[in-house]
This record gives sequence, C-alpha cells and structure tokens, in this order.
Amino acid sequence: MTRYGIVGCGMMGQEHIRNIALLAQAEVSAFVEPDTGMAAATRALVPGATPCADIPGLLARNDVDALVIASPNHMHVPQLRDIARIRPLPVLVEKPVYTRREDEAALRDIARDFPAPIWVAMEYRYMPPIAKFREMAEAATGGIRMLTIREHRFPFLEKVGDWNRFNRNTGGTLVEKCCHFFDLMRLILQDEPVRVMASAGQAVNHLDERYGGETPDIWDHGYVIVDFAKGARAMLELCMFAEGSDYQEEISAVGTTGKLQAFVPGPTRFWNFDIGPQPVPHLIVSPRHPTGPSRIDIPVDPTLLEAGDHNGATYYQHLRFLDVVREGRRPEVTLQDGAAAVRIGLAAQEAAMTGQAVAL
Repeated sequence: MTRYGIVGCGMMGQEHIRNIALLAQAEVSAFVEPDTGMAAATRALVPGATPCADIPGLLARNDVDALVIASPNHMHVPQLRDIARIRPLPVLVEKPVYTRREDEAALRDIARDFPAPIWVAMEYRYMPPIAKFREMAEAATGGIRMLTIREHRFPFLEKVGDWNRFNRNTGGTLVEKCCHFFDLMRLILQDEPVRVMASAGQAVNHLDERYGGETPDIWDHGYVIVDFAKGARAMLELCMFAEGSDYQEEISAVGTTGKLQAFVPGPTRFWNFDIGPQPVPHLIVSPRHPTGPSRIDIPVDPTLLEAGDHNGATYYQHLRFLDVVREGRRPEVTLQDGAAAVRIGLAAQEAAMTGQAVAL
C-alpha cells in the first residue's frame, strides 16, 4: 500500500484525492488544509485520513510514503524547501512550480540537493487525445514547423481566500494557466525557446470584483508567439470568456507533409447537457498529398471524467508517478521541465506588458 499525504485540499487537491482512490493499493492517509470548509470536504472524501496542522506534523507521521502539493502557487517553493529540510519524500507538486524570477535560484538548489524524486504536475501531457497527438505528430506532419494551441474556456474559478485573483500570488495568467501550454510546446517540438512575443490583458472577467478594496489584476485573454531554436514557431491563443465553446482545447501542428489537429472538450461538469451529449475528443489527420482529412475518436472512460476536470489526465499522471514511487523510475516531468515552462510564461507576461520581444 502506498500512502499519500496531501498538502492543500482545495479544488485541485480534491481532484488528486479522487484519482488516488482509483489506484490499486494506494490511499490518502493524511492531509494539511487550513480552510475549515475544504478540510470538511476532504474528510468526507477520505474519512480515514488524518488532518494535520502543518507540514512538519504531516512529515512526522510514519504512514506517509509520498506527497502531493496542491496549495496556492506562491507557496510551492517555500513548502518544497520545508520538505527538503525536514523529510524529503517523493513529491508530486502542482504547476506552476514557482511564480517569481527571484525563486529560480532556490528551485535550482532544491533540484540539486533533494534526494527523492520530484514530479511537476503538468496534467495536460496526459490527456488521452493530447498524448495520442504527441505520438502521431512527427509522422503526420513530416516534421512540425508551426504549432498552435488554442484554449477557449471559462473564467478563473473561485478559490480559497480568492488567492487566484492577483498576479502576486499566481505569477500572472500566462504563468498560472499557460505554463501547461508552454510545457506542451517544448515537449511536442522537442526543442527550447529562444524568443517570446505576446499581447494580453484583462477585458471582461473580474472587473466588478473587489477583495480588500483591490480589483483583481489577472488577465483573461491573450496571444503568445514563441520562436524555437531549430526554427519551429508556436502560438498560444487564450480566451477565458468563451465557456460556450464545444471544445476547450484545440491543437494544430503543420509540417511539410500534413497537418494534425486535436480537439478536447472542457470539464464534463460544465457541459450543458440540455443541448445534447458532450462532444467526443478526437484527432483529425490532414495529409497534403493526397488531400483528405480523416478523424480518430479518442473517448475517455466516464469514471475518469467524473474524477476530475482534466479529461482523465490526472489519473494517468498518477499511474506514472506511482511507478516512480514504487519502482524508482525517473519522473517524466522534472523540476527543470516545470521551471522551463514558468520561464516562458514570465517572459510572455513581460512581453505583453512592455510590447517588446523577450529573448530567452
């Protein structure tokens, strides 16, 4: 039995808990959650798990084999530092792994000295249609020259203490939300970025909200262009006031011999079933010669859709993390990968604010 301790049991922490419950010989044995409402919801999910007051209390227990960190973004680096100092256990830490450039040095120190594996939770890699897209992209395109990722979705959800309404806690929308997509760009292209350009801002969402007299400053839309070292170009289009879309994510790769597209619907719980069933995730392969698109449906197990908002990805990620914990395998998403995605996001935030391209 592999026993997990959860640090932060809000919306994403509870998704991790539901997916751990689907794993064989795994359970949540203890958790840290200071908010009373979220702590009560966690006790309802895992009645046998012990609430702990803080991370030292969690790490003092002898029934914790691995950790999941799902706390607010700005807490990740201090919490990793505490775990490194007290009792380094295998960790799956949510993205973004850091939020400020000044945290990079601390993260490098942790990566160098931490004796246990650390996996950064980039769930989008493990969405079944995106995983299949990655598998097929090189052959379908003849080598990707242009990669486009579009996410049209709902606004930021309400979080404990409204921490996600402010850039100082999140790193900014192009870090908080979009590090997933910058991670996918690096992964799909198997290359590193050299230059980032961006235009983004806050047009619709949260403008009428006030927290302690402050208006939220998180952005809700934007474009980001990333040039890669080997010559490929990638673009992100984000809109967070487009929850009426049939597909939340659309990815397109184009190369010398063809085009490959992936279409991924949003969370099942947000779909309006009054208009009919939710669309099926799928790929479209479009060769140049001979022309003629073909569709490949990639349905996802309904049990996994019920367990979270990421198209089954959280479960598949946990399967692989469990292999790391039990068999000593290397994490598929390292601290270096997590840091690289944040680095692009911070550059995109800077580019959008200054109107200047940012070299990496």
